[in-house]
Amino acid sequence: MSTAAPEAPAATQAVPIGNGGSGWLGVPPPPGTPGKHPALLVIQEWWGVTDWIKQDVARFASQGYVALAVDLYRGKVASDPGEAHELMRGLPEDRAMGDMKAGFDWLAARPDVDAQRIGIIGWCMGGGYALAFAVAEPRLKAAVVNYGRLVTDPQKVDAIHAALLGNFAGLDRGIDPKDVQAFADMLAKDHKDADIKVYDGAKHAFMNPNSKESYDEAAAKDAWSRIDAFFSQKLKGS
Repeated sequence: MSTAAPEAPAATQAVPIGNGGSGWLGVPPPPGTPGKHPALLVIQEWWGVTDWIKQDVARFASQGYVALAVDLYRGKVASDPGEAHELMRGLPEDRAMGDMKAGFDWLAARPDVDAQRIGIIGWCMGGGYALAFAVAEPRLKAAVVNYGRLVTDPQKVDAIHAALLGNFAGLDRGIDPKDVQAFADMLAKDHKDADIKVYDGAKHAFMNPNSKESYDEAAAKDAWSRIDAFFSQKLKGS
């Protein structure tokens, strides 16, 4: 699970990524670091690049990915829901998309990254941005959307080339499970490579162990298992 320390320590650090933005980078630990690795963009919740997001970067790096959390708030981290709401509302969408594009290009240009095997994952606000980036970036190989904002425009769904995994909450007050099912139906109708699951009884942010009101250990464990298997198949498989 994400709360546990990685089995092997991964080196992590803040890095500039272009477009005026920055990120938190994790690289696979030795042994086995030579050569090109699959890579992941990790997209924050509305809180910002918190310690939990940094832990997730280290977690993915320990599994053999070059992982980069794009800092959409550019250094700001919220300490309460009111502040998080204001930061999210004040985030220019075009800048956020530009920062993710810069992060993707930055990863693709690294000598230790296979540019053909780059994925993205996001939670909450970041889940919506991960899906939006899957619409905008045809080079993306795989995308995981955890209880993020959906797209309903058939043309946007048609533009998705990445394999898609979705984890949603049955008791999410912001994203109706009926809308999730409609989205899944659109993906199926368009013959997309997609696996969408709704966790009955789970609340929004059920994967974040710091969310005392919403964290659901069983659902989070299952979601992480799905995520690990998905990225292993789509980014590490032949």
